[in-house]
Amino acid sequence: MIWLYDDYAALSDAAAGIFVQQARQAAQVKGWFSVVLAGGHTPQRTYQLLAQPRHRDRISWGQIHIFWGDERCVPPDDPRNNARMARQALLAQVPIPPSQIHPIPCSRSPQVAAEQYEEVLQAFFGDQPPRFDLVFLGLGENGHTASLFPGTPVLEERERWVAAVHVAEQDMDRVTLTAPLINQAAVVAFLVSGASKAAVLREVLEGPSDPNRLPAQLIQPAGGELHWLLDREAASLLTRKA
Repeated sequence: MIWLYDDYAALSDAAAGIFVQQARQAAQVKGWFSVVLAGGHTPQRTYQLLAQPRHRDRISWGQIHIFWGDERCVPPDDPRNNARMARQALLAQVPIPPSQIHPIPCSRSPQVAAEQYEEVLQAFFGDQPPRFDLVFLGLGENGHTASLFPGTPVLEERERWVAAVHVAEQDMDRVTLTAPLINQAAVVAFLVSGASKAAVLREVLEGPSDPNRLPAQLIQPAGGELHWLLDREAASLLTRKA
């Protein structure tokens, strides 16, 4: 489903509202809520809004478990680190137990980091299906989401939950959740803002299926909901805007 907002601020507030709604619903039904956070610039304002009383005070933070969709293999204090951004914008501002924050460790090799994070997820879900309550995703100008980059071997992964990725054009190692795991989520929400995303967004949503070139097309939740939260600039080239 496509949701269109006037600007980045309105999109961010709507995303915060989805977080609150899903957190309250999941906590009421089963006593806990699992969410996967995205990196990059776009979700940062959403995290800042969630730390403000209007949203923060409606959430039972003791029932929330935080995960990440991907991580760059850089030091934890590097500005490019996804967990660092989320901690500064949100997690340091709310009463969530540290044991319920699960960043992707990338201090050793990317392959070891991927194996370790998969073990974390397996321990968390136990005998239950690995079904996150909410996954936030962004969209790169090259069609990537999380660290599912065009032409990388991880796009063919069918068994692993977490994989290492080397992005040659950035000369950077990353760790990412795989598409099959993301597609088991109850709700997946893409947050897409700005005119620079308009062309690729049109290709992903309205172009032919080519997930090797546009990995975001791999995200099709099985039995879950898929939401695209767009501002008007990002949606400016779509023929179908609602």
